[in-house]
Amino acid sequence: MKIGFVCYPTFGGSGVVATELGKALAEKGHELHFITYSTPARMGSLKSNLFYHEVRVSDYPLFDYQPYELVLASKMVEVTLAHELDLLHVHYAIPHASAAVLARDILQAQGIQIPVVTTLHGTDITLLGREPAFEPVISHAINRSDAVTAVSESLRRDTLELFGIERAIQVVHNFICTKHFERAADEVFRKSIAPKREPIISHISNFRPVKRVQDVLEIFIRIRKVIPAKLLLVGDGPERSRIEKMAMDQGVGDDVICIGKIKNPVEPLLISDLFLLPSETESFGLAALEALAAGVPVVASDSGGIPEVVDHGNSGFLAPVGDVPQMAKYALQLLQNPEQMATARKMAKARASEFQIQKILPVYEGIYQRLMFALHNETEP
Repeated sequence: MKIGFVCYPTFGGSGVVATELGKALAEKGHELHFITYSTPARMGSLKSNLFYHEVRVSDYPLFDYQPYELVLASKMVEVTLAHELDLLHVHYAIPHASAAVLARDILQAQGIQIPVVTTLHGTDITLLGREPAFEPVISHAINRSDAVTAVSESLRRDTLELFGIERAIQVVHNFICTKHFERAADEVFRKSIAPKREPIISHISNFRPVKRVQDVLEIFIRIRKVIPAKLLLVGDGPERSRIEKMAMDQGVGDDVICIGKIKNPVEPLLISDLFLLPSETESFGLAALEALAAGVPVVASDSGGIPEVVDHGNSGFLAPVGDVPQMAKYALQLLQNPEQMATARKMAKARASEFQIQKILPVYEGIYQRLMFALHNETEP
């Protein structure tokens, strides 16, 4: 099958998942064409059945804001015609699904039928969905897609609540490639962070306010009052400078290590003892799943899709959003009890195995095959 993939090419969860899904489909023999404005961060080297097409927006003086959505739609038409694509799978409602629907309509006018699969990832619904200016476009893009998936049951419910949706939405959870975590921890790296073998508590995010990184720091401060520990912060964003200053002001600056953005979170996770994710909301919680895959128990908020990932009391613990004392209590419970920590580590890996790509990939292939079967029956004389 020849599939066009449209996603954000960044380190964010949707871009990572879309890229890994495309690579896995290519490994199974499908021909994958990524269509976006830059090479996806996790794409790696190109292979015989893995292609990249750049969406280049010229600087037209007529426009105050360049029309990326229209250029993207045109590029999808171009790639579909040039490579005889069978299907378009787009990640995010706008601008990707809305552009795909436009591209499909253009192709239909030329006698070419191509189904559109839309995967909803989160902020296209939970953030943009609360903006009245976007609601008609998002509703139209979802309703006009040939198949729609959401990465969690929580996100599916939010979508149905916020929009006038007239079609079914199938939950297909995010996933991880467990083989990426089947490696030894870098002990030199660990020693550089915790030279006295202190437990390492980690957090990975884009440091936006919704991630509540201040809660991460406050939880860590409570932990550190009881036992020596190190906090490893991975990522960057608008809250990073403020958190670093707060750590210095609170006298824990030497124990808080910020390493910024990295391409692959596996290395810091493999040296971690505990992962914190106290977010205001998470449509799924991919960072938590990656931590579990590394055998790292998670203490997180019970918000959004996180309870679908973290099994409370087994692979980690959940507490209400903003309940710093309870999260710190759970963290210390694990860190001070080696037997419970060892059990939680095993259960973390077991939980992560339920979301490995080998289980999720056939679900997407089934969706593609169903659409192609329906299209073939419609077009038969």
